[in-house]
Amino acid sequence: MPLCLSIEGLAARRGDAPIFRDLSFRVAGAEVLVVTGANGSGKSTLLRIVAGLLRPEAGRVRITGLDEAGDAQADDPQRRREACHYLGHRNGLKAELTVLDNLAFWRALASVESRKAGLPVEAALDAVGLAALAHLPAGVLSAGQSRRAALARLLVAHRPVWLLDEPTAALDAASDAMVAALILAHVRAGGLAVAATHQPLDLPGALRLAMPARPDLLDETQEGAPDDGFWLDARHGTGGAGDRPRRDAR
Repeated sequence: MPLCLSIEGLAARRGDAPIFRDLSFRVAGAEVLVVTGANGSGKSTLLRIVAGLLRPEAGRVRITGLDEAGDAQADDPQRRREACHYLGHRNGLKAELTVLDNLAFWRALASVESRKAGLPVEAALDAVGLAALAHLPAGVLSAGQSRRAALARLLVAHRPVWLLDEPTAALDAASDAMVAALILAHVRAGGLAVAATHQPLDLPGALRLAMPARPDLLDETQEGAPDDGFWLDARHGTGGAGDRPRRDAR
């Protein structure tokens, strides 16, 4: 079965306040979905649920096509965690370790198969333009350099699903183009990617999902939420498992 991420009737809430409900879509291998929306609309929450880091209030997340024997466990959170690279707001770097040692640490956590399919640490650093900084402590990197080092984590061990939360945060225009190129290379090799972003990414043919939100919803990084019972309906079509986000016509 081909690689496919399926979301069916997903709902989430922050404390007592609902964030979204009845969210259904699917993304196949060789496709990228760009998720947009205001702060508090649930972009980060959606990615964390898909990654198996948060439990939804309702609904189902399945990743099929990982291997012939595993589709019976396609909705298992642990299996999703093993299949996904999740890049959140934090870069996951130890300031006292060198850039190279940080990546070597993340690479060592992966399975043998993932490491074999990934790039060597030095090659990954070269791909994000940090080869010359490999032996510097990560703590001396600029914000943009730190983000590029975090992106290199995606390359040192292969995982078929990339979940990227604001991947271009702190990056300049040239680095934005690099991120887009990395994503396109991943999906052209048969992987799939979901990127939540406020910034435009040059991803021709990308699927698009706009998360509606009210202006008074809190930013996802803040604590608490308004208790007004407002529901977000992010459905496409009938809300069923076969729904497709809008495709970029470029």
